[in-house]
Amino acid sequence: MRIALMVFKLILVAPFYILRIWWLGKHADKEKAYNWIRFCVKKANHAGRVKIEVNGLENLPAKDGYVLFPNHQGLFDVLVFFEATPEPFSFVVKKEVENVILLKQVIEALHSLPIDRKDLRQSMQVIREMTERVQNGENFLIFAEGTRSKKGNRMIDMKPGSFKSAVKAKAPIVPCALIDSYKPFDEKHTKPVSVKIFYLKPMLYDEYKDMTTVEIAEEVRRRIEEVLFEYPQYT
Repeated sequence: MRIALMVFKLILVAPFYILRIWWLGKHADKEKAYNWIRFCVKKANHAGRVKIEVNGLENLPAKDGYVLFPNHQGLFDVLVFFEATPEPFSFVVKKEVENVILLKQVIEALHSLPIDRKDLRQSMQVIREMTERVQNGENFLIFAEGTRSKKGNRMIDMKPGSFKSAVKAKAPIVPCALIDSYKPFDEKHTKPVSVKIFYLKPMLYDEYKDMTTVEIAEEVRRRIEEVLFEYPQYT
C-alpha cells in the first residue's frame, strides 16, 4: 500500500527521475549519480510518509574504503541507507532482482554487483572485484544475513562468507542497526512511520585481523543486537 502511495504521489515526475538515473549512470561520475538517487529517495520516502531517524554518523570512517554491514529487515532497507548515508556506496544484490525496473538503473549507476549465490565461480569473482574496489577507496553495503529476517526487529545468522571482501581488503567494518525498517513495506497501511538507523563504531583491521570470518560475523551481530535489545519495538 505504501509503495502504491509513493507511486501515486510521484507519478508525474517518476519517469524523469528514472530517466535521469539512467543518464547519469551512463554519462556522469558515481558521486553525481549517487546524489541524484539520494534526492529521489528522499522525495519517495516523504511521499510515503516515512521518516528516517539517523544516529551515529560520526562513526563513519573519515576515509573512504569501508563496508557497511546492517541487519536486513525488508525491501525498504536500501532506501534507508540512500537517505541517511552522505558518502556514495555500491552494494551487493541478489542476481534475481538485477533487472527489476528502477533497481536495475540504480545498480548500473552505482556500479553495484549482482551475485549468484548458486554459482561459486561468479560469487568468487564478485568477492575479488569488491575487494579491489574497497582497497581503491570505494564503500560498499552488504546484507550479511543473505535474506531479510521476516521476524520484525529480530535477526537471523549472518553469513561468514559475506565478510571475506572486507577482510581481504583490510577495510573498516561498520555494523549498522536498523529498527522498524520492515514496517514501511511489510505492514498493510500508510500511516506515518519512523525508521531508525544507527551507524555503530567501526571494527578496524587491527581489531579483527586475528578473528575468523565466523567470529567476525558473530561479533557484528552481537553489536547490532545490543542496540535492538534497547528498544521496545524488539518484537
